[in-house]
Amino acid sequence: MKIIVNPVTSLWPALLQRPVMDASKLEKQVKKILEKVKDKGDSALKKYTAEFDGVKLKKLRISDKEIKAALGEVPASLATAIQQAAPNIRQFHSAQLKDEPVVEISAGIRCWRKSVAIDRVGFYIPGGSAPLFSPVLMLGIPASLVGAKSIVLCTPPNKEGQVHPAILYAASLAGITDIYKVGGAQAIAAMAYGTDSIPKVDKIFGPGNQYVTCAKQLLQMQGVAIDMPAGPSEVCVLADDTANADWIAADLLSQAEHGPDSQVLLITTEATLPAKV
Repeated sequence: MKIIVNPVTSLWPALLQRPVMDASKLEKQVKKILEKVKDKGDSALKKYTAEFDGVKLKKLRISDKEIKAALGEVPASLATAIQQAAPNIRQFHSAQLKDEPVVEISAGIRCWRKSVAIDRVGFYIPGGSAPLFSPVLMLGIPASLVGAKSIVLCTPPNKEGQVHPAILYAASLAGITDIYKVGGAQAIAAMAYGTDSIPKVDKIFGPGNQYVTCAKQLLQMQGVAIDMPAGPSEVCVLADDTANADWIAADLLSQAEHGPDSQVLLITTEATLPAKV
């Protein structure tokens, strides 16, 4: 955290400047990645994984053995938190599964609403600066409840070629087993076009950095369904001497963990609060 005391008004614009990339340059880079994956498939995915994640992979799909091994590596306190969250999410979405009433608007003519699950869904789960395992539950559990026939999850590996165990633990509770060690814009391209290893999906969900968001937006122009362009995140907390430092830290971290292009600010009148946060 960078602490700035009583900045003069003239410095405010610079302090509040959002950390953004050149959009034209970003789009050019992402277009190149999309085209390579569409043309070269798995070989392009492995090339980009070596280039961006620093690891050479023989197989992209995570094996059942790897998943089983990872489950035992989750700290007990974190496992307990995930176990608590999963049934809460399941209970909330289960309440949305209900038969809609049939309305007879005139003799013999009946109308009603019908919800139909998307057959093939793809989830992108960030795992670089911070493993975002919560979206695994928030996306995977509803998809499982409604009966999606295929659920694909892509997440980047670390330099040892492993995926954070908390992500795999959450996936196991959500019933997701089709998991791939692929990150970035290349993962979005793989789910949009399909490769020898990764099946094509009907709609792509999940948060990500500027490369991921740009890839989703470009593919949407080609007719690929996405959830929404997410991020970069930002939050500004205003606090006085009555504020809870733990809560402020949690609020700031929940947005900062999304990536280096996220911006978090704490503005306070209490001189001792920043150190506590």
